[in-house]
Amino acid sequence: MATIQWRPQVNALTTPLSYRIQYVPRNTAGYSEMATDISSTHPFYSADLILSLAPLIMEWIQGRLLNGDQVTLKDAFNFRTPLSGKLTKPNDPLPKGTDHLHVRVTPSRNFVKKIRQKARLERLPMDEKLPLITSCQDTTLQLRNVLNPDGILQLSGTNLFFAGDDPKLGCWLRGTRSGERRQSTYGPIANTATLLIPDIPPQKAAWNNEYLLNLRTQYTKHGTLRTGIYQRRLRTPLKVPGLGQAHPPETGILSGSSPSPLVVIIGGTVSAAEQLRIQAVLDLRQDQLLLSLLDMEEMGRKGTEVPVLDNGDTPLPGFTDSAVSSLTIRVQDYLALKKLIHDHYQGRLVDILNVQYAA
Repeated sequence: MATIQWRPQVNALTTPLSYRIQYVPRNTAGYSEMATDISSTHPFYSADLILSLAPLIMEWIQGRLLNGDQVTLKDAFNFRTPLSGKLTKPNDPLPKGTDHLHVRVTPSRNFVKKIRQKARLERLPMDEKLPLITSCQDTTLQLRNVLNPDGILQLSGTNLFFAGDDPKLGCWLRGTRSGERRQSTYGPIANTATLLIPDIPPQKAAWNNEYLLNLRTQYTKHGTLRTGIYQRRLRTPLKVPGLGQAHPPETGILSGSSPSPLVVIIGGTVSAAEQLRIQAVLDLRQDQLLLSLLDMEEMGRKGTEVPVLDNGDTPLPGFTDSAVSSLTIRVQDYLALKKLIHDHYQGRLVDILNVQYAA
């Protein structure tokens, strides 16, 4: 019997270092492979017949879903079209666009049970030597995972050395919505640490402030190009203009690659310009988000955590001796914000805010 292959992979997100179990697919199978395999096992059905029927089955499932039905294939899969979103009033129209409509495909318990009973697992050796970036820290602000245009970024890890004058090698920054740029200004480059002055590519909107970083190197002159991808996302500081005036402009924050911000600052009580941070923590036990204002030091001063359960306006109190007494935020897509924090930020998302004061 064939086996399901896996290999241990370094999980750079844990301290101390641990390893995750990485599934390794042997091949990608589609309609043609399905037709050939079924025909060889059941010769009464020709491969051409099966190949012609398979897309029709998919079209039938799609048609039933468009008809508003749920499709249940016994001991196999369930297909359904759930909706997400919030209405302020029961007679409100649906949100614009189609993002509130989803397609969910879930296996039946018996299907999963049979796979688990029959599966045989095969361990593969770890990947060959690759650059491993374990942390990125802005040396000016002394904060991790911050991409400061006025700072120096320090990469730490193993096997990080590269020839800085080779255009194929080096570090690349890529925005999660748009923009990519090879970095060109480095300090010392070594196997365990590299310094660079970030050259940050602009993205389509100010709230699209998250970036991915990778490092490409060769260990011998004619060796294979090796790429190490930093597993966390870097975020640039955000400018918050106009606070202190009657109607300040809305500033998008705590967002990812979305074309509209998930959260906006709509007001606040401010006595002077200040740089501070805003934090959103996913509380899985209570199924809610906890938002608070922080100073610029890890484990430093912190405002009261405010629970947020849905879209809407929420005032956040400042911390001791802060020039920002409070900020009022508006969560515009609570479900998307929770998903972003859960999927890409390990339960904690932080933005740096450069609050400007308009007397």
